[in-house]
Amino acid sequence: MKLPGVAWRALTGYDLDAVEAIAAQVHPSFYEAPEVLAERQRLYRNGAYLLEIGERPAGYVLSHPSRFGDLPALNSLLGELPAGSDTYYIHDLALLPVARRIGAASFIVEALAKHAAAHGFPTMSLVAVNASQGFWERHGFAVEERPELAEKLRSYEDTARLMVRRL
Repeated sequence: MKLPGVAWRALTGYDLDAVEAIAAQVHPSFYEAPEVLAERQRLYRNGAYLLEIGERPAGYVLSHPSRFGDLPALNSLLGELPAGSDTYYIHDLALLPVARRIGAASFIVEALAKHAAAHGFPTMSLVAVNASQGFWERHGFAVEERPELAEKLRSYEDTARLMVRRL
């Protein structure tokens, strides 16, 4: 991404207050406790990035290896990354309005796809919420119908969808 003053960088523990503030603004209906966000960053630092515009936080992504279809409940700790991970899971991608439509989300999704492929994951997966299905479809994800996960998906919201991108 080559916009002056716009950059993704590694997310550190010092950034967690900014992540909480962004999450509260972007995902008010999907509250996650500070310790949940901190754990995701701590468990897989290679999948945690902060977007800055003019050196001010404007977005973040939290992602990590996971087992396909083993969806974490909203606002729950993992404890550890699962053994035998077979998908690269995007837990959350959140951008403030100022960071939208400048290519920042597309840039980080493609960077994560390269990372996942380089580590041998055959797929990336996520739960689409907040009417984001169209965004993810534009980035190569497709809805994966899994009736056994319907109740867990509804725990996010009625329109939540499991989505998968083959790598």
